[in-house]
Amino acid sequence: MKKYFGEAALLFNTLIWGGTFALIKNSLSDISPMMFLGLRFTFATLLLLPFVFKLLKKTNKQTLLAGAVLGAFYFTGFASQTFGLNLTTATKSGFITGTFVIFIPILQLIIEKRKPKWFNILSVVLVLCGLIMLSSKGENLFDFFNQLGTDFNLGDLLTLLCALLFAFQVVYVDVFTKKFDYLSMVFVQLLITSIGGFLFAALFSLASIEEVKITINNNLIIAILYTAVFASIIATVIQLKFQKTVSPTKAGIIFSIEPIFAAVFAFFLLNEKISNFGLAGCVLIFFGLIISEIFSIKDE
Repeated sequence: MKKYFGEAALLFNTLIWGGTFALIKNSLSDISPMMFLGLRFTFATLLLLPFVFKLLKKTNKQTLLAGAVLGAFYFTGFASQTFGLNLTTATKSGFITGTFVIFIPILQLIIEKRKPKWFNILSVVLVLCGLIMLSSKGENLFDFFNQLGTDFNLGDLLTLLCALLFAFQVVYVDVFTKKFDYLSMVFVQLLITSIGGFLFAALFSLASIEEVKITINNNLIIAILYTAVFASIIATVIQLKFQKTVSPTKAGIIFSIEPIFAAVFAFFLLNEKISNFGLAGCVLIFFGLIISEIFSIKDE
């Protein structure tokens, strides 16, 4: 029962994260990407501080170091994702971010020396195929094959880098949450990301890479509040608390549903649409999840 509750909690996380793409995309016309990260995670850090203040006094160096490692992957992942989102659509960003699932078994093998089972590999293949189909704008086979690779831009490349970094974070969450207190690591992870946002906003401004801008309006306030409270605090606490009850590969499969939620939010908030092949891709992702669930239960 604990395992299933953990899986349900991670599925709820994908719903929260799916809503961030459209909201952030809608706000980036009013704020620079690094400044958005700095404000989002500073607000999240300050909200969490009263709940972890006493705990931090008892936290050892090993836990702080583990949180710092997670924070490094967390910041660089969100930085590349936010920059990429400024250059591509919210729908594509959600789909490409979801490809981090294909990196998890590889990293798991390298870092944890744990070989994925055959049904994990099959599930990952189905999910990858589904994500490729989701990223196609074509309505028929000719359009689908004719457009493969022709709509891949710098924003998509940065988002793909984000997927790799998030895969590292998922695997190391599995490693560290079995050894250290998860709440302390959440705080350190958020703190490093907030500092990184402001630091790189200043560095990029000095290097004329990114102009620091901010225009306060309802869209920006809603985006910061949602991403700080729900996506940064609630979702991160849920991930670090419950992911240890779920294998990294299965967690990755569950997280792969995020692009579907991202597409739904993008459709209603930004009027972005997916193709017929995109709908077929959704079906493949669900098949990948079902196969992973059924055979993992039999394997236990």
